[in-house]
Amino acid sequence: QLQLVESGGGLVQPGGSLRLSCVASGFSLDSYAIGWFRQTPGKEREGVSCISSKGKSINYINSVEGRFTLSRDNAKNTVYLQMDSLKSEDTAVYYCNAAIGGVTVRRGDDDWGPGTQVTVSS
Repeated sequence: QLQLVESGGGLVQPGGSLRLSCVASGFSLDSYAIGWFRQTPGKEREGVSCISSKGKSINYINSVEGRFTLSRDNAKNTVYLQMDSLKSEDTAVYYCNAAIGGVTVRRGDDDWGPGTQVTVSS
């Protein structure tokens, strides 16, 4: 089965840094675009950043531009989200997803799993 597992979350003070990882199993990421998403209680899941299959195109939402850096290591079947200068509003559960030909690995709400919790607080 196709699986994606996030890790690297934790508790950090404002201005601190974390690096999240997204590891794929059951398939190879080298042909897939990858997106990072986050969700807080009572709110819809929102896209944060995405990267093309070969890493030639990377996009960020305005609120994280200049603070977050998305990268991928296809040899390790892993995508990273480096988060610097973290703010309290970055607090959320973070998830990743993969897509090829417009079709995503995670499609329904039940497919997203537990994600990884990021808490930014003093």
